[in-house]
Amino acid sequence: MFFDYAVIALYFAGMLGVGWWGMRRSRSKEDFLVAGRRLGPAFYTGTLAAVVLGGASTIGSTSLGYEYGISGLWLAGMLGLGILVLSLVFSRKLSQLGVYTVAEVFELRYNAAGRLLSGIIMIAYDLMVAVTATLAVGTLFDVLLGIPRVPAILVGGGIVVLYTVLGGMWSITLTDLMQFVIMTVGIFAILLPVSVAQAGGWAHLQQALPSSYVDITAIGGDKIFSYFLIYFFGMLIGQDVWQRVFTARTQRVARYAGVAAGAYVALYGTAAAAIGMAAKVLFPDLPNADNAFATVAQNVLPAGVRGLVLAAALAALMSTASATILASSTIAANDIYARFSRKRSSAGVAANRAFVVGGGLVVIIASLLVQDVVGALTIAYNLLVGGVLVPIVGALFWQRASATGALASMAVGSLTVIGLMVAYGMDANAPIYVGLGASVAVFVAVSLIAPPTERAQLASWQARLRGEGVPEASARG
Repeated sequence: MFFDYAVIALYFAGMLGVGWWGMRRSRSKEDFLVAGRRLGPAFYTGTLAAVVLGGASTIGSTSLGYEYGISGLWLAGMLGLGILVLSLVFSRKLSQLGVYTVAEVFELRYNAAGRLLSGIIMIAYDLMVAVTATLAVGTLFDVLLGIPRVPAILVGGGIVVLYTVLGGMWSITLTDLMQFVIMTVGIFAILLPVSVAQAGGWAHLQQALPSSYVDITAIGGDKIFSYFLIYFFGMLIGQDVWQRVFTARTQRVARYAGVAAGAYVALYGTAAAAIGMAAKVLFPDLPNADNAFATVAQNVLPAGVRGLVLAAALAALMSTASATILASSTIAANDIYARFSRKRSSAGVAANRAFVVGGGLVVIIASLLVQDVVGALTIAYNLLVGGVLVPIVGALFWQRASATGALASMAVGSLTVIGLMVAYGMDANAPIYVGLGASVAVFVAVSLIAPPTERAQLASWQARLRGEGVPEASARG
């Protein structure tokens, strides 16, 4: 195992080195939170793809491939489709707003109470996603390298927090680019071809597995639709994703490089599902399908190369963890703390770094206590989509949307989702179906009944959507 340990040690050292270099570029709040809004196509594609591809896309898609076959691609496929639509439909409006967070949109379009409530929901979502990624880091170390879960979480989570604190978005962007390259090589160039070849090739996979394993809809229409509601819409409104859109140098970069990132995410999910199929042929009796990725990597790859593939999986997980920790701390510092602080300037670089440390500690502690990765991820996306999606879409596309309607929609949608998850379980489809429906109905009904947004505020909002009236530091063509 020496070579595997050496590869992982080099990977961790590289992450910290890049984090230190990023610190030298983070001289302002704009640099720390959105990389100065200066990313070109290559950096933007890499960082957007890396933040989306986490434990669900890597370990989860491989697990689904092990259970259902090639139709396991739908989870990551919906993530990729969400990025595609975000880039083509929403990115221009988001780039013109010149904001740092999703919650800011609520105050610009609705009121301060909307900003506070949406910020709380978004923080809960981002922290839960960060916990799932950190948990998966511990699982990989335990299965592949025999390192116990607790020290693995402490080391992996600690490194993520450290390089995020050092340079903020610049550090994350640079580490994401490294992670994007490692993921591409590790998954597409090594584990996919080697595992399929070890299983006898694609033709033998088709013969050895049930016919449903090559049916793209075998996972079931209900599950595909559930992934659409949760993951597709989740990509449209998540702070971790929006914060990447804000880093684009131009609207053209956000649009076309975003399309490339979405296509890459969908291909990545397909590759992971195929690896899961190979694992099913090679190791048909795994007690837990979630171990399919680690098991196939451990058994089909030689020493050293196995370490590189583990680094690829860690890259996917750590990029998600760092992005969501920064996203939650950005909202906590700028949309909640600064709102109640006597000095609004307190949410500068130093304050944002302090909140990254605090958020990172919360994630590490929660990761040591929580066991159910899928459950935490389901809660996160159900809460996000059920509580925040409708008011955001209404803010961007419906002039009659009102602050009262937005607050009522968030409250009813969130409480409905939580209540139904308690009643029916986290794996049930009812929470997101009913919660989203209730959010839409309440938003429309209350907005039509309540007084409309004042003309001056609506005019100011529409000017922001056109890129007018944006603070100079945030304006980018």
